[in-house]
Amino acid sequence: MSIKKLMNKSFLTRAISGIVLLVIIVVAGLLGGDVLFALTGIISLIGLFEIYRVVGIERTLLGIFGYIATIGYYVIIRFFDKGYIIPLIIGMLLGTLAIYVFTFPKFSTEKISVAVFGFIYVPVLMSYLYLVRMTDDGIYTFWLVFIGSWICDTCAYLTGVTCGKHKMAPVLSPKKSVEGAIGGIIGAAAIGAIYGIIIGGHLESVKYPELAFAIMCGISGLVSMIGDLSASAIKRNYEIKDYGTLIPGHGGILDRFDSVIFIAPVIYYILALFM
Repeated sequence: MSIKKLMNKSFLTRAISGIVLLVIIVVAGLLGGDVLFALTGIISLIGLFEIYRVVGIERTLLGIFGYIATIGYYVIIRFFDKGYIIPLIIGMLLGTLAIYVFTFPKFSTEKISVAVFGFIYVPVLMSYLYLVRMTDDGIYTFWLVFIGSWICDTCAYLTGVTCGKHKMAPVLSPKKSVEGAIGGIIGAAAIGAIYGIIIGGHLESVKYPELAFAIMCGISGLVSMIGDLSASAIKRNYEIKDYGTLIPGHGGILDRFDSVIFIAPVIYYILALFM
């Protein structure tokens, strides 16, 4: 098979899986409620499995405890007062340390740290996709997460290809440029403002949607780059190409949602300022 045919096949696989993923997100985002809750919970568990697999604790007692803590966390945000979230996170830390102590020296300090870090990095941050959707006007503001992530990424790529000269993070991502980053942030902010103009009349709680959405998407664009580079740094440290193979052509959940999980909480809390 020729290189050209391989590239075409690879591109087709990536495109098809990307479309399927987009359809799933759009449907879940429109339906919201328990559908989005279930989807967010499932991808959180898969993402946690991926980060745990990096250090080899995905099928150990430490990993199982992380999955149980994740389920408990999602039960709380769905059925109970969110004031219980901090006690649960503290309980997760204490439980992890208990496993560390009573099985010593089975797990290294590094694995214990990743167990707690992974829980906050994936399930907790990912849950804000659901939390944003459940806010007032959530059916409209939910999409800001993806404007700040995927639109920014697209604008950054186009700007970087056409006029990128100065490397932003030459060791982690040699192809990313300062010009691309600026283009991505400006592009995300512009699309956010346009989106605010289009759906502003349907909003009930967001004040000054054009300004609010531009600010949110601009900040999210910056945060998305930090999220993307953070995921790359972890992979470089452990010398892995992708976190998984769940999404053909894209990698694992964390490979596709590495910036989304950082942006969702940013959107959630900035929204509070404009309500």
